Amino acid sequence: MTKNLDKDGFCSIVDKYQLFYIDLWGVIHNGISLHKEAIRVLKEISRKGKDYILLTNAPRPNEVVKSFLEKMGMEKKIREHVFTSGQASLDYLRNNLSTKKFYHVGPPRDFDLFNDFIKNKSENIEISDYILCTGLFEKFDKDLNYYKKLFEKNLNKEMVCTNPDLIVDRGNNRELCAGSVAMVFEKMGGKVTYFGKPYPEIYNLSIDNKGKKILSVGDNLNTDIKGANLLNYDSLIISNGIHKKEIENKGIEETARSYETICNYIQSELKW
Repeated sequence: MTKNLDKDGFCSIVDKYQLFYIDLWGVIHNGISLHKEAIRVLKEISRKGKDYILLTNAPRPNEVVKSFLEKMGMEKKIREHVFTSGQASLDYLRNNLSTKKFYHVGPPRDFDLFNDFIKNKSENIEISDYILCTGLFEKFDKDLNYYKKLFEKNLNKEMVCTNPDLIVDRGNNRELCAGSVAMVFEKMGGKVTYFGKPYPEIYNLSIDNKGKKILSVGDNLNTDIKGANLLNYDSLIISNGIHKKEIENKGIEETARSYETICNYIQSELKW
């Protein structure tokens, strides 16, 4: 049974855990502004001498996301807890594919991820060694059929997906993410290497988590909660995020079941 924390607050469970993995987009901010109540929770966690990681499926290195959060007004002390799927991807690319030609699928703003080896970027997918997917092209940000045609003769290549999220809400607007493109490639028979939640590597790379009682907090059942379930962490779903309408219509128990996940707690927004 999922326990609702709206009345008792996050403070009612904080002492049970030593480490918190907390999602950024949808929990700490909405892509436009910070959620003040969530920021207070982070400060209270620190006051109690506990650790937290702001674990995000952002297809950019840690420093780029920290800069974005600084512009939003987030304090440096809090920004230092950021770890991104882009950083995990970058470490993999540097160690394994830094000399290979790649074809980039995603918007131009994601160049930070491959700046170190931009000379290997190919404008022609046919002659690339692998596909680096950070999102959708700006001209085709809603048309997944475009990617089916792009990939049909290139399914023998590895795709590296830097953000397993399928969708994200930017303010009141819903947008497709890299995970939706990778799913197209995978369903066509291609092989995808994912970096980010729900895959275990990103949790283990971000901090020493051995032997700690852990709570994962997020608004996405497919990534935040599924990742927690796979690693046997407890989980808290923020209901005002990605699944807001589903939870309003069906309730958390039925909604979680439909994604084959289990939530220990639910809260409408992260609040102390």
